[in-house]
Amino acid sequence: MFFMDRRDAGRQLAGRLGHLQGADVLVLGLPRGGVPVAAEVARALGAPLDVCLVRKLGVPFQPELGMGAIGEGGVRVINEEVVRTARVTADDLDRVEARERQVLERRARRYRGGRPAVTLDGRTVLVVDDGVATGSTARAACRIARARGAARIVLAVPVAPRDWTARLGTDADDYVCLYAPRDFDAVGQFYADFSQTEDEEVVACLEETNTPRPDAAASAPSHAVPADREADVHAGSVLLRGQLVMPAGASGIVVFAHGSGSGRRSPRNRLVAAGLHAAGLGTLLFDLLTDGEAADRANVFDTGLLARRLAGATEWLRRQPEAEGRPVGYFGASTGAAAALWAAAEPGARVAAVVSRGGRPDLAGPRLPEVQAPTLLIVGGHDRHVLALNREAQARLRCESRLAVVPGATHLFEEPGALDQVTDLARDWFTDHMAPDHPAVARGSEAE
Repeated sequence: MFFMDRRDAGRQLAGRLGHLQGADVLVLGLPRGGVPVAAEVARALGAPLDVCLVRKLGVPFQPELGMGAIGEGGVRVINEEVVRTARVTADDLDRVEARERQVLERRARRYRGGRPAVTLDGRTVLVVDDGVATGSTARAACRIARARGAARIVLAVPVAPRDWTARLGTDADDYVCLYAPRDFDAVGQFYADFSQTEDEEVVACLEETNTPRPDAAASAPSHAVPADREADVHAGSVLLRGQLVMPAGASGIVVFAHGSGSGRRSPRNRLVAAGLHAAGLGTLLFDLLTDGEAADRANVFDTGLLARRLAGATEWLRRQPEAEGRPVGYFGASTGAAAALWAAAEPGARVAAVVSRGGRPDLAGPRLPEVQAPTLLIVGGHDRHVLALNREAQARLRCESRLAVVPGATHLFEEPGALDQVTDLARDWFTDHMAPDHPAVARGSEAE
């Protein structure tokens, strides 16, 4: 599991929290890093968002050692054992609390703009952070929520150590975590972008999430919280690991074929997949090779083998109840794009559309003229070698096709906003070509 950024983590986390939709839930984000994650969760659940302001009370002569925590409404949680062991007097404790409460109140005014804190009395409270390390902040947040009257507390995070629930004990009534690895050093190691969240972003998250739209009830999509399950994908006689995500009423399903050195946990493919979910499309991300096969680099570049796996996975997908009768498209990245085109060229493939991101369609060789599925080739403007290969490959395609160039982007689309453009292009191509009557797209056109 790997997250592009906190927003991506929030979207993925929301997929595991659909059971809370309609349960009068209040989402509390822990400032600052937990708030962007919480905002995505609140948006998906249609729930209000607030901050859970916690200030640690550090021992006067050893501030990094917490002797308690404070929250809004005069709530104070004290670790009596630390106070006793450190020989902290009542006056010492009061002075530390007075100082930290000033900071807490200042931040409350900054984040809410003078609005009062949302009442927790009798409600189900979903406490969200960007991850758990030691668990001390999360424990304090849960205790403070309880002291403020929460009837039920659910603590949800994208990533935490394997023993995280043991560390937190009974401070929450339920725990949800997407990924709890044995090898855990810090929360940031699981994010591609773990830059500091600024106060301005916290304020923006609260305002955007809590500002009602006049047409919100009428326009809210039924696929806001997609069903998400780990899957054993049967590609012929081979068992492969995958993840199937299906929004309710999905108009189609996109199967991802990753490039060399990548897999179902590719952060770039996951970001694109999240954009497709928001448009009401299902996705299947899976490993094209077993761990043993992937160790042999020859397999990674065996386009025929990868295409057979993709075709086998598609047959398996079409047998799944949630996929029945829905059109299937392929999204291929790098060498995976060649596999997608190869598989789409097979007789009876019934592929609705293909999108290639920074792909190597030339590796599909003589199969290109046999592709019947409408094909979108997306290439970075600065990825000159691959761009030339895509232009040559498009000339060999006889199907409806388009070459879209993302200005200034390199092969991995790492530049700010580049991958968002890829997502928008892919979303529009799939939604257009998975509709019963999609609008005509100029054959052989190139857009930049």
